[in-house]
Amino acid sequence: MKFQNIVFTLVLVFAALNMSTAQSYIIDKVIAKVGSEFVLLSEVEDQYAYSLTQDPSLGVDIKCQILDNLIAQKLIIYQAKLDSVEVGAEEVEAQLDLRFDNILRQMNGDEEFFADYYGAGVVEMKERYRDDQKQQILAERMQMKLINSVSITPGEVQQFYDRIPQDSLPYLDSEVELGELVIKPVVSEEQKKMAIEKLEGIVGKIDSGESFEALALKYSMDPGSGARGGDLGFAKRGSYVPEFEAAVFSLKKGEISEIIETEYGFHIIKQLERRGNNVRARHILIKPDLTETDLAAARARLDSVRNLIAVDSISFADAVKKFGDKKAESYNNNGRIKNRASGNNFFRTDELDPDVYFEIIDLVPEKLTKVLQDKDFGGETRFRILQLQSITKPHKANLKQDYDKISQYAKEGKKAEYFSNWVIEKMGETFIEVIPLYKYCDNLSDYIKAGKSD
Repeated sequence: MKFQNIVFTLVLVFAALNMSTAQSYIIDKVIAKVGSEFVLLSEVEDQYAYSLTQDPSLGVDIKCQILDNLIAQKLIIYQAKLDSVEVGAEEVEAQLDLRFDNILRQMNGDEEFFADYYGAGVVEMKERYRDDQKQQILAERMQMKLINSVSITPGEVQQFYDRIPQDSLPYLDSEVELGELVIKPVVSEEQKKMAIEKLEGIVGKIDSGESFEALALKYSMDPGSGARGGDLGFAKRGSYVPEFEAAVFSLKKGEISEIIETEYGFHIIKQLERRGNNVRARHILIKPDLTETDLAAARARLDSVRNLIAVDSISFADAVKKFGDKKAESYNNNGRIKNRASGNNFFRTDELDPDVYFEIIDLVPEKLTKVLQDKDFGGETRFRILQLQSITKPHKANLKQDYDKISQYAKEGKKAEYFSNWVIEKMGETFIEVIPLYKYCDNLSDYIKAGKSD
């Protein structure tokens, strides 16, 4: 068997759930044995059908690679069981809940639409995929158990770098590392009172018989749910901020909450349906207005902190911890901004927002921008100062400037090689048999069962 392209993320049949109607007319049978594990015909056919939705030009020969990958997955699961890797029922259920909750959220919590689309209800579909989910967790846990032990030495990084032909070294764009210190303006008590009074007026309209849904469409300041009449869809416990969650789970079906305050503003909530730890509700959100006085106070406060950093009275990282917004994504990273696309702290200059680029491009490392006003990912007004922490000019990759990146590439390569060798070794030690139905697959020839095709 020629085993190639072992990938770290093992995609089982469950991965096709979002595309499949989950209706199968195949008479199922075992087509391969891997130790005490079995590969079913339906697993190959389901993955093949899913692959066709991604690339309709694929031929039936792709089934050879699909079966090859399934054999590798079953091998890992078999070895996980031999090594007594355990997966608890609660963990499987939690992962199933997460996956199906995400699908339902995309369907606005409409379980009837879900059943029409997949040909079965949520409970039946969870039961159908429970074993697949457990196997996926087992495979992932076994994989992580193996590769987490892999480390890389400076010498190996050097060897990895030396093996790259000089003319193949990538030319890297200019990159920067940025820190931020974020302060949110504080709404005045007067504006809070006005927001509450507005929401009390809406409550009065509901008491007079007006529709909660219609009033949410008209007044709610939540850009997501407002357009749906305040409908939040089904959400599991833990999805909401504490104040909102405590209120929504305390309500009975059809009941409307008192006015509650969260970090987003003031709400009234109507519970639509509850199923255990899942609840569906509508809400109306009214946000207090920020006045010019509120904004000026926040700007002045941050400007004072900036001056302390500039005269070395406090370090940037310490200032973040002492004065920064604890809910900012960068807060627990000492203010360093993470690049969401790459997962590291580096940004190519062409990835930066133009306003940010022009603020930092003339700075030298450790210098600060002026106080900037913008909005966070949730659309909330904030003030921040940025610190240019490092900058590189466009250059060919080299160990001096890019050691961390090259080290990461080297480590990932070592993990892949280690894992591939482990799988190949275990394949040589494990009983594997494939029925003659796949005798046209050259990559499976070592495992084809002698005899007639089924």
